[in-house]
Amino acid sequence: MPSDPCWPTTSEWSQFNSTVGGRLIKTVPLAAPCFDPNYNATECQYLRDEWTQPALHDASSSSIMAAAVANESCDPFAAATGTCDLGNMVSYAVNVSSPAEIAQTIAYAAEKNIRLVIRNTGHDYMGKSTGAGGLSIWTHHLKNITVHEYSSSHYTGPAVTIGAGVQGEEVYAALHKSNLVVVGGECATVGPAGGYTQGGGHSALSSRYGLAADQTLEWEVVDGQGRQLRASPTENPDLYWALSGGGGGTYGVVTSMTVKVFPDFPTVGVVLEFAADASDQDPFYQAVEYYHSLVPSITAAGGMAIARVMNASFLLTPLTLPNASLQRALDLLSPLTAKLDSLNITYAMNLTHSPSYVDHYNTLIEPNPTQLVENGQYGGKLIPLEVIEKSNANLTAAVRSITQDGAVFVSIALNVSAAVTGPTNNSVLPSWRTAAMDVILSTSWPEHANLGKMKQLADQMTQKWVPTLEALTSDPGCYMNEADPQQPNWKEAFYGPNYNRLLAIKKQYDPQDSFYAWTAVGSDNWVQEADGRLCRAISS
Repeated sequence: MPSDPCWPTTSEWSQFNSTVGGRLIKTVPLAAPCFDPNYNATECQYLRDEWTQPALHDASSSSIMAAAVANESCDPFAAATGTCDLGNMVSYAVNVSSPAEIAQTIAYAAEKNIRLVIRNTGHDYMGKSTGAGGLSIWTHHLKNITVHEYSSSHYTGPAVTIGAGVQGEEVYAALHKSNLVVVGGECATVGPAGGYTQGGGHSALSSRYGLAADQTLEWEVVDGQGRQLRASPTENPDLYWALSGGGGGTYGVVTSMTVKVFPDFPTVGVVLEFAADASDQDPFYQAVEYYHSLVPSITAAGGMAIARVMNASFLLTPLTLPNASLQRALDLLSPLTAKLDSLNITYAMNLTHSPSYVDHYNTLIEPNPTQLVENGQYGGKLIPLEVIEKSNANLTAAVRSITQDGAVFVSIALNVSAAVTGPTNNSVLPSWRTAAMDVILSTSWPEHANLGKMKQLADQMTQKWVPTLEALTSDPGCYMNEADPQQPNWKEAFYGPNYNRLLAIKKQYDPQDSFYAWTAVGSDNWVQEADGRLCRAISS
C-alpha cells in the first residue's frame, strides 16, 4: 500500500515508466476539481451534470462507477471542503498498447508486491476492476476492429476480431457498414471482450443466437506468467473454455477476442407500460403474472424483453424481436393487452419497425435511461423456466413482496437453451440453459447518501430480497455480472459445477495468483481488509 515503507519511490516509478513507453498514469481522482485546493466551479458542475453518463468514467483510468465500491471517496456531490482521497481507486495505471507492456506490468507488480487490477471501461458494479493501492492494466485503448472470414475445424464463416478496449457502440457501428451484427450488450459503452463476454454476456439477440460467450472463436491473452498466448478450441483449449464464460479478471489479460458475426436483419421493437391503481394493486400484479406466463412464447419467437416492475408501475423497455414483422409482435402481445383490458388497466404501447438491428438498437436500446450509471444496491437471480410453468403464482408473490418493500425488479427474458445455441464448449454457468429470465434487483442510492443507511439496504438485499427469489428454486444460479457483491454462496451461484475445473485452470495459467478480482475464481486465496489491502488467506 502507498503508506508502506516498501512502496516504490518516485524514482522507481519513473524507472518503471520508462520500461512501458511512458504510459504510466498516476491517479488523480476524476472529481478532484470539486474539492479544495483544486476547486473549479465550472469543471465541478460539469462533472456533476455528467456523473451518471458512462462515457465520463470510461475515459478515466481509475474512476469508479458504482457508489457502493467507491465508498464516497472523492464524491463530486460532497462539500468542497471535504476530503478527496483515492479510497478504492488504483494508485497507478498503465495505458497499455502491447502485450509486452502488459507482461512488463505483471512482472513489476510481482516484484514490488503490488495489487494488480485489469480494467477497460470500469463498467462494473461488483468491484472487480479497481482496488486500493493497485496498479491497473488499462486496456481501454486497444481499439482494433477487423472483420474477416474465419476458418477452422469448429467454424467457418464471418467473424470480427476486436481489441480489449473496443466498446459495444464501436463494434456495432463498424459491423453495420458490412451489414453484420454481433451478440453484444445493451449498454453501448460496455467492452465486449472484457468481463461482459468472459462472464457470459446476455444480449437483445440472445434468444436468437445465445450468450456472447457462445460466440467466441479465439482469444489473445497474456497470462500470469507474462506469456502471450492464443486460446481456441484447438490451442490452449482449457484457457479458451475458461475465458468463455468463467468470469473475467483472473486467468489472464485479454488483448483481443474473435467472435462469430451474422447478417443484419429488420427488427421490431415494443415499449409497453401500465400502472397500478393506488386503491387496489391486485389487478396490477395479476397483469405482471400474466406477462410472465407469456415469456416462454416471446423468447421462443426469438424475442428478448427487458421489463421493470416497481410497486406501482410496469415498463417493458423494450421487447426486441429480430427479423420479425409488426404483426408478429402484435400477435405475441395481444393476449397481454386483452388481459389488461379485462382488468380495466390503461396501458400505452408503441411499436417500431427498424430496417436493421443497429437502427433498432440506436432507437430503443441505447437511449434507454437504464443505460445510465445507476447507483444502488444490487442482487440477481436466474429464474428457471420451470418456475414460470409450474409455480408462476409463487413468482408473483415474490415480486410483490420485493417491490412493495421498495426494491426494483428488472427481468430480462431470454432463451439460451441448447435448442437455441446448439452444442457449446465453454464454461457458461449451466443455470443459463434452463433459465427463462435473468432478474436484477436494485434500490436507489441518492447522491451523497448516508453510508450507514445504504449498508442497511445492501444487507437487506443479501439477507431478504435475493433469498426471496432463491426460495423459488433449488438452483442457486445467478448472472455473475449482475449480482449481489455480498452473495454468500458465490461459488455455487456464479460458477456452479464448473468451479473446480476453473480453479485448476487458474492455477495453471496464473500459478503465482497475480490476478485478483472480487468473487472471481481463486479470489478466496486472498482476504481483502477494510482498507483494501490484500493478504494471503491462511490455509486451514
